[in-house]
Amino acid sequence: MSATSTVDPNATSVTSATVEATMPHLRLLNQLFLQSVSCQVITGFFAWAALIITAHHIFLHLTNYNVKNEQKWIIRLLFIVPIYSFDSWLSLLFFNNDYYYVYFNAVRDCFEAFVIYCFLSLCYEYLGGEGNIMAEIRGKSIEHSYMYFTCCLAGRGYTIGFLRFCKQATLQFCIIKPLMAILILILEAFGKYHDGDFSPNGGYLYIMLINNVSITLALYGLFLFYFATKNMLKPYNPVIKFLTIKSVIFLTFWQGVLLALLEKIGVIEAYEGPHVLSAGTVAAGWQNFIICIEMFFASIALRLAFPHTVYLNPSRPTTQRVVTMQSISNNLKETMNPKDIMHDAIHNFHPNYQQYTQYSPQVLSIENMNIDERKEGMNQSQMTHQEGLSTNSVSGSSANQSHLGQTQQQSDNLSPISTQIGKLLKKNKDNEKKFLLNDEDFN
Repeated sequence: MSATSTVDPNATSVTSATVEATMPHLRLLNQLFLQSVSCQVITGFFAWAALIITAHHIFLHLTNYNVKNEQKWIIRLLFIVPIYSFDSWLSLLFFNNDYYYVYFNAVRDCFEAFVIYCFLSLCYEYLGGEGNIMAEIRGKSIEHSYMYFTCCLAGRGYTIGFLRFCKQATLQFCIIKPLMAILILILEAFGKYHDGDFSPNGGYLYIMLINNVSITLALYGLFLFYFATKNMLKPYNPVIKFLTIKSVIFLTFWQGVLLALLEKIGVIEAYEGPHVLSAGTVAAGWQNFIICIEMFFASIALRLAFPHTVYLNPSRPTTQRVVTMQSISNNLKETMNPKDIMHDAIHNFHPNYQQYTQYSPQVLSIENMNIDERKEGMNQSQMTHQEGLSTNSVSGSSANQSHLGQTQQQSDNLSPISTQIGKLLKKNKDNEKKFLLNDEDFN
């Protein structure tokens, strides 16, 4: 005998009717929330709070703008919070207009690429520039590491080509990401781009793949640079800084991909109401809602990762410091001037500069001062000291001679590379410009 089971058709129809009646109400509730005043108030609170916290943080750096080469990159990094939060909030204010979010996202995407490059450039400045980094790693071999994916590079020596690759990997993202943003605007105008549309006939799939490869290459360049200089970067706590920046970039990117997948499987659907909104617009709305909240916490994390207190001038107490709005304005203009970025891009991509290392006289001139100049400085210090001596002039002179001998010994112990750099720096009359040295200059 075979066992048979009976199903009550009435119970089944009631259950199906209940599910069908419930799901549209849930979807309607979720989608109407993005259009509601409550959503705008909540996101506005977090966005403006993040903007105020970051604006004050930037102001503190501008009023204590004592290490310009480092702080200009920090300020550029900090702008990620106001740009992301305010851009996302504005996108929600215009949420009732289908596809308006595409134009807001284009601005955000362009700055996203710039942030990774800024962080790498800041690490360069922490270590004294390209020349100082090469002086430390030149001649060393790349170690084997599965964590940093250096398996294929193990055993090779560090060269200027290695640093070139790290910079090029981040700069290519600065080029590709804006190009993809412009391409999105063009494809959207012709109806060939829709968020979450993985169809091979649309542009979303290909643009997502290109962006994914580009950001992966950029982050790989950062990983390689950190692997080569992690011991040099230890005093600057690079891990917390890198994780803060990486979390902001990766969270926004991957949560966008996740929302697109939710749209693909039907969890996020189009809204049929007074204002017809596509599923891609709804997914982008949730993305902007999440970003507004995330940027509030990002502003706090960045304040801890890049404190202004390390740049305070101990010789000028806070109570005696007078900073004019003109100086703050000038500092901000210098920070926003893109000339150094353009020069760096040319320096790293132009074929004529591929085998040259860039040195900064401002950074190395004191460190690599030649022996004669050090002797002259010590002799002058000795004469000044002797003039103030009374009965202990003989012992003071002996102590000074001993100190001069120690300085002589330290000067003699300079590495051949540092000594050669010092000689070349002395020949360079324009100390305001960087110049290039080839490996042959050290032979």
